[in-house]
Amino acid sequence: MFELREILLRAKNEQASDIHLAVGIPPKMRIDGKLVTMNYPRLLPTDTLEVLLTVMNEQQRDKFDETGEFDLTFATPEFGRYRVSAYKQRGTVSLALRPVPDKLPQVDSLGIPEEVMELAQLEQGLVLIVGIGGSGRTTTQAVLVDRINQTREVHVITLEDPIEFVHHHQIAMVSQREIGTDTSSVSSAIKAAMREDPDVIMIGDLNNKEVATGVMSAAGAGCMVLTAMYGSGTVDALENLVGLYPPAEQSRARNRLADVLVAVIFQKMSKPVDGQPRSVRYEILKSNHEIRKRIRAGKFQEILDLEL
Repeated sequence: MFELREILLRAKNEQASDIHLAVGIPPKMRIDGKLVTMNYPRLLPTDTLEVLLTVMNEQQRDKFDETGEFDLTFATPEFGRYRVSAYKQRGTVSLALRPVPDKLPQVDSLGIPEEVMELAQLEQGLVLIVGIGGSGRTTTQAVLVDRINQTREVHVITLEDPIEFVHHHQIAMVSQREIGTDTSSVSSAIKAAMREDPDVIMIGDLNNKEVATGVMSAAGAGCMVLTAMYGSGTVDALENLVGLYPPAEQSRARNRLADVLVAVIFQKMSKPVDGQPRSVRYEILKSNHEIRKRIRAGKFQEILDLEL
């Protein structure tokens, strides 16, 4: 009989970053960036369906049935909180689970440069955090929000899908809204946020034209906006953002991006070497006159040649 508790315990003991459950194969876990097959029987359709029924409430299951995928957080008394991505494939249920620490890691332990942490004092403008899946973008966002929470008397609104790290009010007031639960979409939540007297808006992921437009509008209206994107580098992210728009709208998008961009932070997880744990490498691009000029002209690759 399949036992989710045993899988979570084994993964926790092995310090796995992710757990994968799919029909037809044994459970797998990711350790130091590599998938490892766990010593369990192949999963049956009833096994993954049982997990789905365990982690989702009725409203979430209805949404999953409608869309074929759903992201949420799930908590257990023994093992803490997990971010869960459930999706359908070939008529069966698959799930990816990622542990979420109860407490934010210390900045020193993460190796985040102080140059990045100083951006928590930003009063307005756009900060992009870029990387591939598993590079720690969500953690960097959360650590920056925590620094703001501890040091500035401001109103922070986070728009997340789902909420991972919970921020309690400290010096700042932090309003956390979960997409699909507290609001219908990121784009509508950004519009609503502008009527909620924000100083800082954090958006989990920038992944479509509507969100990009809302992000740049909010940054141009005097807010600090902190968001994340998939990308393989700082300049790659800028091209990707503009590429969300059709060709006829890209010139305007470049101009708006040039006006509001403050910094792009690219982070990449290193491979383990000689038994040492993986670490994150950071690359920071801060906007200036020369960068803004090239963004407006669409000459993104020339940014790489600038002596910054």
